Amino acid sequence: MNQPNRRKFLVGAAALGAASALPALSGKELDSSHKLVHHVFFWLKRPDSQEDLQLLLEGIRGLARVPSVKGLHVGVPASTEKREVVDNSFSASEILFFDSVEGQDAYQVHPLHKEFVEKYSHLWDKVVVYDAISV
Repeated sequence: MNQPNRRKFLVGAAALGAASALPALSGKELDSSHKLVHHVFFWLKRPDSQEDLQLLLEGIRGLARVPSVKGLHVGVPASTEKREVVDNSFSASEILFFDSVEGQDAYQVHPLHKEFVEKYSHLWDKVVVYDAISV
């Protein structure tokens, strides 16, 4: 390979390598090692009660101690733009991350999860769960 062609090849290969790394460098890709997401939305019986909300949030945070839970996000409705497709009627939400369906199954029967339901279920009127697996 002559020098100009070799240089073109190396520059092209470097550009291709850099371009393929951009998604990883952007920080927008989540850790895909946690294969299952368990997203739970809670509607409080008394939605205006800050005391009830704080109790529920405290209980949700305690679920991070279940060994199969690999990550936890606790949230309340964001004050984003009102749009027809946005439902911000819930009081609180949790997103739990698991490595597998088996990990989520273990969470469901874990004593800390059962204790959470027993101790805090009197606070909520409705619960909706969405489970999703990575593709």
